[in-house]
Amino acid sequence: MSSNISSTPQGFSAFITNLGIRDTTDDFVFIKSSVPCVADGVFTQSLFAGPSVTLSRDNLKDSQAQAIVVISKNANVANGAVGIADAQEVLQLVATETGIAAHNIAIASTGVIGRRYPIEKIRTGLLGLGKKLTDADFHAAARGIMTTDTVPKLVTRQIGNAKLVGIAKGVGMIEPNMATLLTFFFTDAAISANSLRSIFRSTIDKTFNCLSVDTDTSTSDSAVILANGLAGEVSESDFAIALQEVAQELVLKIARDAEGATKIIQVTVDSAINYAQAKKVAKAIVNSPLVKTAVYGADPNWGRVAMAIGKCEDEQQINPERVVISFDNVKVYPNSLTNENLEQLRQIMSKDQVNIHVSLNVGVGEASRRETSATVWGCDLSEGYIEINGKYST
Repeated sequence: MSSNISSTPQGFSAFITNLGIRDTTDDFVFIKSSVPCVADGVFTQSLFAGPSVTLSRDNLKDSQAQAIVVISKNANVANGAVGIADAQEVLQLVATETGIAAHNIAIASTGVIGRRYPIEKIRTGLLGLGKKLTDADFHAAARGIMTTDTVPKLVTRQIGNAKLVGIAKGVGMIEPNMATLLTFFFTDAAISANSLRSIFRSTIDKTFNCLSVDTDTSTSDSAVILANGLAGEVSESDFAIALQEVAQELVLKIARDAEGATKIIQVTVDSAINYAQAKKVAKAIVNSPLVKTAVYGADPNWGRVAMAIGKCEDEQQINPERVVISFDNVKVYPNSLTNENLEQLRQIMSKDQVNIHVSLNVGVGEASRRETSATVWGCDLSEGYIEINGKYST
């Protein structure tokens, strides 16, 4: 496996443009494969999930798809029956123009909630779509799905003769509960539907579902993968490793670009009863506004981490007397910190990435460390987050 930013999987074409949905930047991305793909998708569990989520969830039930449509700057959520009709019309327009059945197309939307698509502009902009396709430019696609992102997010890998590319958008309203914001993966590797589903969902759970910016789960979270098989079979274990690497790099790009963020926070919790407990405690830490603001200000107030662990009241196996808390290699609890220690901690918290490590010491030993530990990622909380989100819809 290797990383090669210029390599793209074969058989994919695209149409990327501005339809005038909100501003002058690209807001419409269409990517198709020349042949039907093995596919999978995972989506938000939000009760306010938009039509794009419900339609794509249904279209991917048979683990097949040939194309993806993404509309940015408008989430098309909470618009009732007209929102559903608009999303269905977009799929049908694309189907008519390309000859791909509407049920073989996934759709995703992101942006302001509660506003209807400018459907007349979309109708006009999609005329002749089938004749406007060019070789897929995944860099342009990564830019086209952005909303408040400041940089496009793309990662590639090569697996034998096959190539894998992942793109993502998202910097706010991020506490995935299935997948994430929007993220899409394209590969020319040949892999069975069952294997793809198993690998993809395990990867999403260990990467995007371990990311949190602001604890808010989006109504539009979607993660989709298309594998057209044109490069032939690859080692499933190599494919799983490559997908994990691509997804994790995308997660770190999102955390680094998060709204108002100045630092990445990485929290690892180990020696738990199981993975679920470790992840729960780690999320409690990375989601704490007090931990986030302490990191932003490089305030060596490590007690906020202890507070966050203590909020997990249901985890009765956790005994504070056995817990160990460290920042990088500096143990802060249990410990008697001197002024020198506190200054060292302040320097650690001034870095671009702040690493927090917690050992719960309730697990079953070293042999099961992988099953009893979890790592999650997030960011600090600054005035910039308020500035961006106080004016988001205007």
